[in-house]
Amino acid sequence: MAQEEKISDVQSSYDKVADEYARHIYDELQHKPLDCSLLDRFADSVRNAGIVCDLGCGPGHVARYLRGRGAQVCGIDLSQGMIEQARRLNPDIDFNRGDMRALPVNDNAWAGIAAFYSVVNLPASEVVQSAREMMRALMPGGRLLLSFHIGEDTSQMEEELWGREIALEINFFRVSTIASYISNAGLDVEEIIERGPYAPEVEYQSRRAYIFAQKPMTAMKSA
Repeated sequence: MAQEEKISDVQSSYDKVADEYARHIYDELQHKPLDCSLLDRFADSVRNAGIVCDLGCGPGHVARYLRGRGAQVCGIDLSQGMIEQARRLNPDIDFNRGDMRALPVNDNAWAGIAAFYSVVNLPASEVVQSAREMMRALMPGGRLLLSFHIGEDTSQMEEELWGREIALEINFFRVSTIASYISNAGLDVEEIIERGPYAPEVEYQSRRAYIFAQKPMTAMKSA
């Protein structure tokens, strides 16, 4: 299957399940203490620095959490259905549809990016491109917090979710793989945290990684 067909499947699949996704996922951070702690730390690092993007925002629960911690936040997602849910649940936050492989913002636009599992539907080559786009969109000194499922650089196809037919390829990555993509894009990797899964009723049973990174202060605006 061509890559653009796969991305179209990602968009349409999330459109199909957007309402159920919001119902099941929107309150999940209440049951994820480490995630909240890391988001608190991220919010502290970007507060009063400028706009922060919840990239791959889904129904906007990460954006809502960061907003509650004093961050000036917006959200972007490929799925229009997810954007509609995010706007419904968070009418005071700006959400727009966009592709993380070609972000709809100028260079140096954001003080921070929180990308919670937003790369999991992308193959390696597209994650590389997305890392470059994150680098471009961050202002010098801007912060990144990115999370993903840990695996052996493999993928699996999901064909059903909450009783609805979908076509989602879920990608798992070695920590070293994602760290190298971020570093090669020009970002400084500051810290990597790993954890095992929370209880089955809370989340999919996979090991997770979180990477804190920063755009160098000396990074120049791209031509």
